[in-house]
Amino acid sequence: MKEQVIERLVRYAKVDTTSNPESTTTPSTQKQFDLLNLLKEELETIGLSEISLDENGYLFATLPANTDKQVPTLGFLAHVDTSPDFSGTNVNPQRIDNYDGGDIQLLNGLVMSPNYFPNLKNYVGQTLITTDGNTLLGADDKAGIAEIMTAMQYLVEHPEIKHGKIRVAFTPDEEIGRGPHKFDVEKFGADFAYTLDGGPLGELQYESFNAAGAKVTTRGTSVHPGSAKDKMVNAITLAIQFQNEMPKNEVPEKTEGYEGFIHLMNFNGHIEEAKLSYIIRDHDREKFEAKKAHMLAVEKKLKEAYGEDAITVVIKDQYYNMREKIEPVFEIVEIAKKAMENLNITPVIEPVRGGTDGSQLSYMGLPTPNIFAGGENMHGKFEYVSAETMEQATKVILEIVQLFEAQN
Repeated sequence: MKEQVIERLVRYAKVDTTSNPESTTTPSTQKQFDLLNLLKEELETIGLSEISLDENGYLFATLPANTDKQVPTLGFLAHVDTSPDFSGTNVNPQRIDNYDGGDIQLLNGLVMSPNYFPNLKNYVGQTLITTDGNTLLGADDKAGIAEIMTAMQYLVEHPEIKHGKIRVAFTPDEEIGRGPHKFDVEKFGADFAYTLDGGPLGELQYESFNAAGAKVTTRGTSVHPGSAKDKMVNAITLAIQFQNEMPKNEVPEKTEGYEGFIHLMNFNGHIEEAKLSYIIRDHDREKFEAKKAHMLAVEKKLKEAYGEDAITVVIKDQYYNMREKIEPVFEIVEIAKKAMENLNITPVIEPVRGGTDGSQLSYMGLPTPNIFAGGENMHGKFEYVSAETMEQATKVILEIVQLFEAQN
């Protein structure tokens, strides 16, 4: 099983599936179909049924029940896209067997050191899959895909393991917050689902951020700087002034746990116009709304100082804390927790400091907690994943389906 998840991850990682937040199509990049079509063929080869891939990049498949019991239909999901934060082109994974706990050499003189990434010490003696230093790895979420595929193959090959109907979904555009936007919950037909999209061993998450994106545009007037007195309005300066009004300590690099943030993602422009892109995150709904209100209050302040057309702030909600929708069916979290404990894995139940398709799916009528997939340092050149953790995630899937069957 370990070698299967390694082989699958490496093969999937080499397929460029970077999503694009500026695109208006679904999926946001056509190259996501390169992996989706590969997975469709693989599902057929494994022996799953009811396989469908629609024009929006949603791939569904079924493993039929092999029990006479009335068991809820379970779904397992992972996303095919990788983050646009860092290159996903020409990914060349490295395999390190029996990791010794020391520095890991990457290309171009880069070193991944446990002095800077202390979690590496948790994997001494294990097999690590890393980047080569030029790209991200894509374990977020191709590790999750590999784990689901390996679990489905194992269940097909071991019919003595009794289970209810299982639905599998591989989806686009999770990294840009649009993963479930065209997900057909009714067609998928699951009662409950799990995303395999978490980090280190034992992660089990049923709380997520409330999330929004903000686009800020400032507008100025360009005049020759030699004669600009009382005439020039510099859009860049206005944009800086707006950013300086944001809370200094409510940023990703200074927050953890349940602490939210306002994160400036992009800033570009010139004297006539500047654009800023933000994401707004908080687990607490009131604090989330307060962060949005603060941005709008700053917009009003700058309009009063520089004119109505000087600045525009557009805020759009992306998803909400899935806890509200999962707590009424909390047994799905308890079963995942028991599955881990049965495998001698210590469950680590913490809020997601990020997004997962389960956040939106839970509000669409499909309660969907999140399970570890194994990746660390995701979205960058120091990303890595433990093969042993991927193997354990695969076993958690197998244990969950057996526990659901056993209790019915």
